[in-house]
Amino acid sequence: MTESRAGSGAEAADGAGAVSGSGAGAGRTADGGGRGAGAGSGHGGAGGGGEPGSWRLLLGYVRPYRKVLALGGVLSLVSSLAGLAMPLLAKAVIDAFGAERSLTGPVLGLTAAVLAGAAVGALGRYVLERMGEGIVFSARRGLVDRMLRLRVSEVDRLKPGDLLARVTSDTTLLRAVFTDGIVESVGAVFVLVGAVVMMALMDGFLLLVTLAVLVCVGGLVGLVMPRIQRATVEAQAAVGEMGAVLDRVLQAFRTVKASGAEEREIAAVEEAAREARDRGVAVAWWSSIAGISAWVAAQLAFVAVLGIGGARVASGELEVSSLIAFLLYLFYLVAPVGQLVQGATQVQSGLAAVRRIRQVEELPVEEPARPVPGGGAAAAPGTARPAAAPYAEAVAGPAAGSAGAVRASRTVPAGVVFENVSFRYGDDRPVVHREVSFEVPAGGMTALVGPSGAGKSTVFALLERFYERTAGRIAIDGRDIRDWPLAGLRAALGYVEQDAPVLDGTLRENLVLAAPDTVEAEIRRVLALTRLEDLVARLPEGLETMVGHRGIMLSGGERQRVAIARALLRRPRLLLLDEATSQLDAVNELRLREVIAEVAKETTVLVIAHRLSTVTGADRIVVMEGGRVRAVGTHDELLAGDDLYRELAATQFLLPAGTGAELAAGVEAGVPDGGAAGTTGGAAAGTEGRTGAQETTGRTRASVDS
Repeated sequence: MTESRAGSGAEAADGAGAVSGSGAGAGRTADGGGRGAGAGSGHGGAGGGGEPGSWRLLLGYVRPYRKVLALGGVLSLVSSLAGLAMPLLAKAVIDAFGAERSLTGPVLGLTAAVLAGAAVGALGRYVLERMGEGIVFSARRGLVDRMLRLRVSEVDRLKPGDLLARVTSDTTLLRAVFTDGIVESVGAVFVLVGAVVMMALMDGFLLLVTLAVLVCVGGLVGLVMPRIQRATVEAQAAVGEMGAVLDRVLQAFRTVKASGAEEREIAAVEEAAREARDRGVAVAWWSSIAGISAWVAAQLAFVAVLGIGGARVASGELEVSSLIAFLLYLFYLVAPVGQLVQGATQVQSGLAAVRRIRQVEELPVEEPARPVPGGGAAAAPGTARPAAAPYAEAVAGPAAGSAGAVRASRTVPAGVVFENVSFRYGDDRPVVHREVSFEVPAGGMTALVGPSGAGKSTVFALLERFYERTAGRIAIDGRDIRDWPLAGLRAALGYVEQDAPVLDGTLRENLVLAAPDTVEAEIRRVLALTRLEDLVARLPEGLETMVGHRGIMLSGGERQRVAIARALLRRPRLLLLDEATSQLDAVNELRLREVIAEVAKETTVLVIAHRLSTVTGADRIVVMEGGRVRAVGTHDELLAGDDLYRELAATQFLLPAGTGAELAAGVEAGVPDGGAAGTTGGAAAGTEGRTGAQETTGRTRASVDS
């Protein structure tokens, strides 16, 4: 038995709770990977999202649609040309009327131009809007792909509601950019250029007057545009914060109800919504200034052209029909100028959305998984891909021995070594592991026990490489886990989390989540192993029954067994169970202990337990306290030689009265390996006492659970 002392004041945060949930701003990544761009919901910087980078990303969304954009542009050009012909055709109608010629030809020409322009314009708009929807889809797909490949250390710092806002609300702004923005602007540019050319041909002096007014007002609009972008960034951040606050409430909906906290939580969401409204009002204010500027420019230009043009008509320098045509072109400018201003406003909103999307794009991701033929992740070295689980023969009943049963291949158990491992969740967080060292032999069951905050769950997080150690070495089968392909490493592990999450979907989808190619016979065997057969028989649609959001249709114990079955179906070489029996009643806990014991014959099982009754039969127990390994040994050895373990056992009625003193006396007398544990009489007495205590504890728990 190895033993080490825990350092004084060694407070260790256990699990992801040590990670800041505020998720705002840049910070050093928890795995020591340098500074990453923050993707929080605050109103701060863009995470390095400078204007050139935002433009590149925005235009990058358009690049795959260049041909579609060109087609839409050509159609918009044709529609614009038809529109530009209308003032000239109107002039022809007026001239024909003045000369008392037939109006049939000019009127038919004007009608044809209107209908053709409308039809071609509608087709061009459809093409460009369809392109906009495709761009939004590509942006959402890429953003979701990026999010799901982020490091766990990064996601733990973020708020789910804000991430959802980036996928939904921010990408919706992109749709506005590429439909209302680009679609309208493309046509507006053609109309504007064509109208200016025609106005120049008719009267260059009046054109200069018009352009002078437009340039002055355009300068004002240019000053407003950056303010629109900043206001939009803040508005979208406020929407993300509102989503995060609402998500916080919905994730703890029953707790809020039971605590009578509805009014307070409503007030919190209302405050976030009010902030989002205020930010939206700021966007509306600056957008209104930009929009009204276009209208003012057109009106001022009209007044100037009407006054100067009227004087030129009076002096005989300009025909009345030409002035009317010029004014029609001027009115024709109102719409494209307004569309360009609106498009520029939408682009600023799009750049704001792109800045928030870039914050996610710049966060570090894990190495990409390499799928293997047939589905599933890449198999780890030493892992067979059998048609049935290696522990299938542990299931009692005719099915296990039937001729049609699929026989299991053997999976090579994995050994684990921690050597002087140190870890903290961030530079500003307390140390969780302080030179942790222990060994998990290949095969059998090893347990991690200790008080809350000792760093037990962090062991699993480091093994799965959700976080990277800051010092020391972690090896599986003698190979450093950093040298393993990430997909291969996780394929070798089966992980049952403490809260046993179940996804919305069918029971079958949850069971085969980690092994989508699982055959029906294997599923049935694992259902029998985890005592889920009765549940499946009770559900109205069996395995195809929807389990609801977070598995709400299942009890806590059923969710836990589903999570265990999901891990077993992966055929792991190392099974990680984090408080896997915490929500099971005494009867099912006993059955699951039997299952774990059977599985431990075929693979390596590493268990975290606060209920010592679940691990008294473990081959090795590692006692952790304050981020250090305090002692290692069997149950009997630790009862004899470790005060903390003996105290934990006593509080759970696993230590009969007087046993601790007798064992301690044996240690003081110099009896090796824990004294009484090594003597026949002492061991027998201790075993009988423990058995009686376990039976009493089992009866007590059964009574409580019932």
